[in-house]
Amino acid sequence: MQVGFIGLGRMGSGMAANLIAAGNALTVYNRTPEKAAALIAKGAHLANTPGEAARGHVVVTMLADDRALEAVVFGDDGILAALAPDAIHLSMSTISVALAERLDAAHREQGQAFVSAPVFGRPDLASSGDLFVLAAGDPTPVAKCRPLLNAIGQRTFPIGAEPAKANLVKLSGNFLIASVIEALSEAMALVGKAGIDRTQFLDILTNTLFGAPIYKTYGALIAEERFQPAGFKAELGHKDARLALSAAQTLQVPMPLASLIADRFLALIAGGGGDLDWSALALVAKRDAGEDAAPLQPN
Repeated sequence: MQVGFIGLGRMGSGMAANLIAAGNALTVYNRTPEKAAALIAKGAHLANTPGEAARGHVVVTMLADDRALEAVVFGDDGILAALAPDAIHLSMSTISVALAERLDAAHREQGQAFVSAPVFGRPDLASSGDLFVLAAGDPTPVAKCRPLLNAIGQRTFPIGAEPAKANLVKLSGNFLIASVIEALSEAMALVGKAGIDRTQFLDILTNTLFGAPIYKTYGALIAEERFQPAGFKAELGHKDARLALSAAQTLQVPMPLASLIADRFLALIAGGGGDLDWSALALVAKRDAGEDAAPLQPN
């Protein structure tokens, strides 16, 4: 399949490599072309513009936020102008519900298809092809994208015919992850200040009450203060909390815990920790417990 891929960050680079390994002819675009070097060595072609990457059967986007995606879709020589009728924009970014709805309408007007397929998983799962994919859109284009989704993820969950519903599920899931991170952070601050070894505490938790992978993964990052390099930056966690709250406001669903978490991320960012992993929320809890002073940085 002729596939374009736009967005070669820590997630996108691994995903694109798996598409090449699956036998797809890949054309890649990134704002900083140097990030494409490893993929070009594997056989990918480098596009000079987003539109140039969108001239195949499917163009995949994996970008940081709404603003970045809007720029490559609606900008000069962007996806919307270049994508052929019946070709597919497969959006795998974590974006707002409102933007997903806007993109779906814009592509329909051009006779193009739009599929939302955000993912759960960190960069190591992106590299190994073991992400979990949430796919929503018209059944025919979703089915056409299945070989690509199978190359990227270990399982695809169909969400329905409305692309934006996949984005709402993704934001809701990220809200739950952030809630676990905040709860772990507060508990670790409590036992740590009492002089209890945090790694031992984590071992007790994950072998008794909380054996799920999310507690093991984020508990270890918090206990060991391994917040660099960021698998998912705190500033992106803040963005997703705000997007969840925006969707909640539209649907008239109170989310008081999401409001608290957004403020905790803002405190971390204001203290200089925006580029740290989002599990660095633990530093806010640790500071509030009187163990650390600003700026918020790991030991």
